[in-house]
Amino acid sequence: MSRLPTIEGADAERAAEAAHKVVVVHQRLSDFVREGHTLAVIDAFVAKALDSLGARSCFKGYRAGRLPPFPSHACLSVNECVVHGTAGYYEKPLKRGDLISIDIGVLYRGWIGDAAWTYAIGEASDEARRLMKAGMDSLRLGIEQLRPGNTFNEWAKTVQGCVEGDYKLHLVRGLGGHGYGRRLHEPPFVSNSVPGFPMEWPDGSRECRAGTLVAVEPMLAVGTGETSQGKGEWPIFTADGSLAVHYEHDVLITNDGPRVLTAGLDELPQVLGG
Repeated sequence: MSRLPTIEGADAERAAEAAHKVVVVHQRLSDFVREGHTLAVIDAFVAKALDSLGARSCFKGYRAGRLPPFPSHACLSVNECVVHGTAGYYEKPLKRGDLISIDIGVLYRGWIGDAAWTYAIGEASDEARRLMKAGMDSLRLGIEQLRPGNTFNEWAKTVQGCVEGDYKLHLVRGLGGHGYGRRLHEPPFVSNSVPGFPMEWPDGSRECRAGTLVAVEPMLAVGTGETSQGKGEWPIFTADGSLAVHYEHDVLITNDGPRVLTAGLDELPQVLGG
C-alpha cells in the first residue's frame, strides 16, 4: 500500500486559502437562499460568487466513470437526494420546510477546497432538526479522531456510533470522504462506517499522518442507508425516499491534531430565510 500524500508549510496555507473560499461562498449563500428560489438560480449565484473570489468550480465538467460531465457549479441536493444533485434535476422552487444540501468545490491557485452543509428553508420539522443535529455531531466527534496515532477506522467507529448508536438513524452506505489537494480526489477513501468484513475498506487500517488533507463527509438518512440512482444520472437518492443530509469539512491532520480548514461552516444558520 503506497504512502498517503502529505503537505506542509506554504502548501498547507494555500490549501487553507482554497478552503476559506468555500466558506465564503457558503456564507454568501446563507444570506441569499430563500423559499421560491430554484436550483438553477442558486447555481448561477455560486458561479458568480466563485468568479468574484478569483476561483472556479472544480465540480463543473468533472467526470466519474461512465457518467456525463457534471453539469453544474455546485452539488444541490433536496430532501431525499443524498448527494450530487445537479441544477437541473429538480426544477420546482424551494418551499418552506425543504432541506437542501449544498456542496461547494473550488479550485483556487492550484488547490482544491471542498465542503458541504445542509440547510432548512424557512423552518425545520422536528425530524429534520434531529437529522441535521446528528450530521453535525457525527462530523464534529469524528474529526476529533483524525490525529497521528489513530487509524481512519477510529473516525468511522465514532461517526457510526453517533449516527446509528446514539441517534438511531442510518449512515448512507457506499459513499464517503476522500483525500484531496491539487486534485479533487486523492487517497485515502474515508468510509463513514466500519468494514463489515476483512479488506472491505483497506484504507481504514491506515494511520493518520501529519500533513494529510482529507475531506470528511457523513451522509445520513432517516429511513435507510440504501440508495437509488438512475442509469447515467448524477443524483443519488435514498432508496425509500426519506430525508437525507450531508455535512463535509476539509481537515488537515497535524502533529497537534486535526486542523479544520472550513471551520466557519459551523457558525452558519441552520434555517435560511425564516
